[in-house]
Amino acid sequence: MAGRFLSLFKPIARIIPEIKAPERRVRFNEKLFWTALVLIIYLVMSEISLFGIPGSVEERLSALRVIFASSRGTLMELGIGPIVTAGLILQLLVGSAMIQCDMSNPEDRGLFTTASKVFSIVLTGVQASAYIIGGMYNPPEGGTLPGTTAIIILLQLLAAGIVVILLDELVQKGWGFGSGISLFIMAGVAQQIFWQMFSPGTGLFVGSLAAVLNRVEPMTWTTWILGYGPYPSLVGLIATIVAFLIIIYMEGVRVELPISYAGYKGFRSRYPIKLLYVSNLPVIFASALFANIYLFSQLFWNSYNRSNTNFWLNLLGMYEWKTPPGGGDPTLEPVGGLVYYVTAPHSIADVAAHPDRAIGYLIILVAFCIVFSLTWIEVGGLGPSTISKQLVDSGMQIPGYRRSGKAIEPILKRYIPTVTILGGIIVALIAGISDFFGVFGSGMGILLSVGIIYQYYETLMRERASEMYPALRRLFGE
Repeated sequence: MAGRFLSLFKPIARIIPEIKAPERRVRFNEKLFWTALVLIIYLVMSEISLFGIPGSVEERLSALRVIFASSRGTLMELGIGPIVTAGLILQLLVGSAMIQCDMSNPEDRGLFTTASKVFSIVLTGVQASAYIIGGMYNPPEGGTLPGTTAIIILLQLLAAGIVVILLDELVQKGWGFGSGISLFIMAGVAQQIFWQMFSPGTGLFVGSLAAVLNRVEPMTWTTWILGYGPYPSLVGLIATIVAFLIIIYMEGVRVELPISYAGYKGFRSRYPIKLLYVSNLPVIFASALFANIYLFSQLFWNSYNRSNTNFWLNLLGMYEWKTPPGGGDPTLEPVGGLVYYVTAPHSIADVAAHPDRAIGYLIILVAFCIVFSLTWIEVGGLGPSTISKQLVDSGMQIPGYRRSGKAIEPILKRYIPTVTILGGIIVALIAGISDFFGVFGSGMGILLSVGIIYQYYETLMRERASEMYPALRRLFGE
């Protein structure tokens, strides 16, 4: 039975836009088509500029782009930020038992989905309004946007936000593979890595190599290897490859518990408990939290604290315009407050110059990843009690123990909480330390993309197998 809070969304569920789940089995090629179409729509929206904004818009939120799969000055300005933030808020409320929701109940699950969509739309409006009020689209020569233009931009961002929500729902409801959020993050990270490596003539990795070969000052082999100002480095390229290999290895590390099937005597198998038990979800939630701190601290600074004299706002964040060492346009950089410690240094030189920031960032990231990992095993139905019930209901048992949830649960409790905490620490360290070496696409982006690719690989293999051998569908729970 739905709790009082979720029951408030019953009338809204009838009028809010919704993608219906397929009433038939969607074939592999059809899922591939819808997934590709959703990806193409996302990429097209990432290239369509918002109507009414100035020709050149200052980049103030570069730290959010990979995490939120957003693109500056386009219909994808907000990216998946509102969806992830809404999901984070609701899952924390459910995990802390502030709202009642039984995810095994179809009615509760449907109302939870409706609540997530409503919160996502509301947060789309809030974030779009914050961008406009905070002066993100003000003309470079000064002044503010006309009221009519501001309303047009707000409506565009709201419409684009609703389209993104529906695209994500289209994929998640079974018309495509995985989820739209994962697809957009993976596409955004891949795009950024590609441009950082191969963008010609722009002073990026290939461009800086050309500058070295042509003996353009101050580019030298040392600066190309270690990085210089905005230029990605050879160390960053190597760190990107190493990070990919480490994460792929970690995805395969698991503890395997022996199990037997009560209905098929003598048939035994193993139940795997992965080291990265909750996958990359803790990093997604932690990055969403950090990104929102970065966003709102910058908007408050821009509106009320440009001189860094307000004590209370300084606790949230202090900023200064700084010119990169290699030249170029000044960028807004955090120099104090909470935002300073939730924004990662992105090079070895930056870590050496600000060790307090690097240590503080790593400690905060590890702490939040542990908290979100432990929260998710309860919210996501991955706790020992839930898993033991699922095993018993599936006709499984651990050899030498009674076929009972009470007998299996203590065994799972030996592994799941420990693996959950250890996995949260590992993903946090990989994401944080990768940033310190200047990986392409950011440490969190690399971690998220590898986890997403791995999940897509498993999904595609399972879908292909069930397509070729229909008898396997019962085994996969389809």
